[in-house]
Amino acid sequence: MSPESEVVLAAGGVVWRRQGDRIYVVLVHRPAYDDWSLPKGKVDPGETDEDAALREVAEETTLVAALGSELPSTTYLDRSGRFKRVRYWAMTVVSGEAGGANEVDRAEWVELQEAVGRLSYPHDVDVLEAFRVLSEG
Repeated sequence: MSPESEVVLAAGGVVWRRQGDRIYVVLVHRPAYDDWSLPKGKVDPGETDEDAALREVAEETTLVAALGSELPSTTYLDRSGRFKRVRYWAMTVVSGEAGGANEVDRAEWVELQEAVGRLSYPHDVDVLEAFRVLSEG
């Protein structure tokens, strides 16, 4: 089996909004792992990464979002020891209110700088930092 076939493909987003001069992003909390992360999940067979990102954001946050710019992807070992590649997009809200669903018990709007400190994983921080640079440009 080739290493590429063992890669778990996933997609997600940095859902954001501006209030005054501050930017807020949605973070999700998973009680099973007691972690804070960006909304994301596995790509279903036959699904595009873009469609998976929108679906996973909706499933985890109850928000309907629109894709913006693509952000850097991350690759890391998941809890099962498999490589996971996650593609991310900046996303804006089309409708809905942030609330946890599925394996997520909370989805919260958090000010960007606070969000960097709340994330549980360095690879999520890298994505948020790339978003911050994009949002300032």
